[in-house]
Amino acid sequence: MATNSIPAVPSERTSDITFENHGSIVLIRGLSAAGQTWLDENVGDDETQYFGGAIAAEPRYVEAIAQGAIENGLEIA
Repeated sequence: MATNSIPAVPSERTSDITFENHGSIVLIRGLSAAGQTWLDENVGDDETQYFGGAIAAEPRYVEAIAQGAIENGLEIA
């Protein structure tokens, strides 16, 4: 008797942090526990602005934040 089975698809690693470009503002969200922890520990201060749970950053800061996340082994999108 033949069985039809669906081949296993290797799971792809999901991103830890995402950057949403909205022109004059970029929203930065932690998508995983590791990503959120890294953002909490490394990005912002008492004056950091949030929008819908995301960090609201000026575009000029995004490259440095993304590079820091990558250097710490996080996956970004």
